[in-house]
Amino acid sequence: MAKIQASSALKRFRVLDLSRVRAGPTCVRMLADFGADVIRIEPPMGVDPNANMFADVRLGGDFQNLNRNKRSLTLNLKKPEAKEILYKLVEEADVVVENWRPDVKERLGVDYESLKKINPRIILASISGFGQSGPYVKRPGFDQIVQGMGGMMSVTGLPGQGPVRAGIAVADSSAGLYTALGIMTALLEREQSGEGQWVHTSLLHAQIAMLDFQAARFLNEGDVPIQAGNDHPTSCPMGLFHGNDGDFNIGVSGDGQWVQFCKALDKPEWGEDSRFKTVKDRREHRQELNALIQEIFSTQSVNYWVDRLNAFGVPSGPVYTVPEMFEDPQIQHLGVYQEVDDAEIGKKYFITQPVTLSRTTAKVAKVAPKCGAHTDEILGELEYSQEQIRHFHEIGAV
Repeated sequence: MAKIQASSALKRFRVLDLSRVRAGPTCVRMLADFGADVIRIEPPMGVDPNANMFADVRLGGDFQNLNRNKRSLTLNLKKPEAKEILYKLVEEADVVVENWRPDVKERLGVDYESLKKINPRIILASISGFGQSGPYVKRPGFDQIVQGMGGMMSVTGLPGQGPVRAGIAVADSSAGLYTALGIMTALLEREQSGEGQWVHTSLLHAQIAMLDFQAARFLNEGDVPIQAGNDHPTSCPMGLFHGNDGDFNIGVSGDGQWVQFCKALDKPEWGEDSRFKTVKDRREHRQELNALIQEIFSTQSVNYWVDRLNAFGVPSGPVYTVPEMFEDPQIQHLGVYQEVDDAEIGKKYFITQPVTLSRTTAKVAKVAPKCGAHTDEILGELEYSQEQIRHFHEIGAV
């Protein structure tokens, strides 16, 4: 069976994916979509009740979207024979990705020092909830827990509403993307040094990094971020408004754009009004200004205002539901999803990589594999005989 070839960009690299849930698979998905030979290593059926092995899970859109373009090998790493197979894979691999609790990899012998002895060029990428050391090192970490601890929930929602989680797995997804960037940096550095290294991040650190200007404002100006609802914390007017048939967002980021905004609303005199002349003025009179703006917006449709504001160079866009979002002509033009018609499971739809390379772009070449679908194939590549492969199955190593 030919290896999955989604792109030629990373085809020379082999990645061993020991991760599960979301952060790790998000990281590895990027490498797989750009052509790396990704081997997803999972426990055999019945070994781990928390593993995503059941058909209803594996055929679902979430699992398929996270684990496309990968091959699946089952290994019971509690068996010495399985560990021997893993180490044999490490000899020729470039990257190992795991998101266990930090102590698990050491117990299983998959820590960086152990892998480095087998292959000095190996890059181990680790994702944890709270970091590889420190007082919370053994705590299990999930996205919602980290959204709370990382400050995200304190700035999300309406003023006075109380903490609100973001509607997406911000900590998981960002940790996965930061790890993919770290892996690519380590691979580039290896071309000079010839040595691998240990790349690691945590959901907690990634979540705080995503706070970005909110956290930087506090550290440098002592400005404590609070819930601002649909208004921007510092720019004004920027936020959610209502036409006579629905909702839309506007963004006025500076004084020059404010002048254009006033022209678009046929209110040029606002540009010279002392209450609204500067960003600071507008922020201090935000409620008064928003009320005046909303009175005007209520006279026309969302499409009218979106078209008019954009014509004046003022960013504006409708607020979509997910189904409406996929109907938008620009979103369709960008090709944000791809259909794959698989002979066994039928049509599946996948969210594409949001970064495009002009010559070696990413694509979805294959749906997510059945558990262990490529076990015998991969063992054969490692030059195990058919008799040895049968023995591995018999003893429950694979």
